[in-house]
Amino acid sequence: MKLINPVGFIVLGFTFLLTVPSCKEQAAKQQLPPPDIKVMQVIQQNVPLQRDFVGQVYGLKDVPIRARVEGYLLGIHFEEGRPVKRGQLLYTIDSQPFEEEVASMQNKVAEAHTYLVNAESELERYKPLAEINAVSKSDLDRTQAARDAAEASWQAAQANLRMAQINLSYCSIQSPINGLIGKTQARAGEFVGRDPNPVILNEVSRIDSVRIEFFLTEAEYLQVRREFLIEGNPDDYQPKDKENLTLILADGSVYDQKGTVEFVDRNVDASTGSLLVQASFPNSNRLLRPGMFARVRVDFDVVEDGILVPQRCVKELQGQHSVYVVGEDNIVQERQIEAASRIGDMWLISSGLTADDQIVIEGMQQVATGMPVNPVLTEYKSQTEEQG
Repeated sequence: MKLINPVGFIVLGFTFLLTVPSCKEQAAKQQLPPPDIKVMQVIQQNVPLQRDFVGQVYGLKDVPIRARVEGYLLGIHFEEGRPVKRGQLLYTIDSQPFEEEVASMQNKVAEAHTYLVNAESELERYKPLAEINAVSKSDLDRTQAARDAAEASWQAAQANLRMAQINLSYCSIQSPINGLIGKTQARAGEFVGRDPNPVILNEVSRIDSVRIEFFLTEAEYLQVRREFLIEGNPDDYQPKDKENLTLILADGSVYDQKGTVEFVDRNVDASTGSLLVQASFPNSNRLLRPGMFARVRVDFDVVEDGILVPQRCVKELQGQHSVYVVGEDNIVQERQIEAASRIGDMWLISSGLTADDQIVIEGMQQVATGMPVNPVLTEYKSQTEEQG
């Protein structure tokens, strides 16, 4: 009679105990329903291709008010920060030294004129004598030269008088344009017109329309040149859509007037690799002021029936982009896509998706290719559109 090894019974018992729960767990897993996964319908719509640039506001005309002569500032005849008219008196500089200069030049003009009259009289007296050989030809020539020199001195004295009168006129500084004047850089009693004292006293800006300056990189310029800005004669600047600029102000609001590109500078700045672009915007309500910064949004083109997906749905690995697509059989598949450009918080897709596709929007770490899921259709709201 054989004896049964009790150790074998123990091993078989433990094996049975371990096997039974494992089978139960597998059966339970097979019976679990597919997980709920949030998906969204791919967005199809016309997509405007836009780009934002940082720009600075300038007046349509920004004219510095300069002290063109030296002297003590006697009076300020305007209110700072208020509109002024062309020809309106702004500043007066002590004119006494210039009045004395004018008086001195007037005396010199009179003196030179006296010399000229005497020289002409002498010449007229010598001419008939020279005809009868009563005086030599050389005496007549000297008399003629003296008369010509006297006339030149008289003309020079007149020119000096005009310059003295011009300098005297600079003592009264008037506004060259209609516009808005700023804060004065000098006060009454200060000596102006020579460094380090103030030379530029103020600035007047015409702001019923404003200029916006911003910069393009070389690559951006080439794209704009080829696709957007120039038509016809390559030497002329002819934008396809004249009013194609939108201004985004510092508080995030959109300015209610469209802008126009005025010109593109002739050269690329070698130090920055950028090209200056100047645009103009109407400013009838005087909202925009010189010195402000704003974002200039340029509309380049419109992609009709473009495919958009949120950036959060797109996986990127070594330059390759992919999304999880849930098919009609509710099976997840990872699909390679080509992302053309970023539009706010969305990707514009050039290939790999159609308008009928549904993609995983949440729980991307929980899914894998071939996995069955219960898709829960969710509407996605772009954060960019909400902010705009």
